[in-house]
Amino acid sequence: MWSSRSNRDRKSVVCIACGTSVLRSEAREYDKEGDRWDRYGKEFEHLCKDCYRQLCHQPRDELETLLLEIEEDGLPREEFLRRYFGAVEERYGSPEEPES
Repeated sequence: MWSSRSNRDRKSVVCIACGTSVLRSEAREYDKEGDRWDRYGKEFEHLCKDCYRQLCHQPRDELETLLLEIEEDGLPREEFLRRYFGAVEERYGSPEEPES
């Protein structure tokens, strides 16, 4: 027989954005892969409702791959941003260019 979900919701979790401890029922699941519906074998992190509302909910296809391609240990912030903007412009065009 299936166990009740109410026990899970009484558990406290920590918001990965602000560090606040909240009841699981008062939190939102966060999946860095962007696919929270494919639940097999995953452990989710959590966000409090306030931090969740502040997230950008736009699709992030290819973002993780792009970040891994330009990331390097000890890379200064300015260089990371230069590489990031260069990679985005190369893949998707200049932000000044109208979309086709």
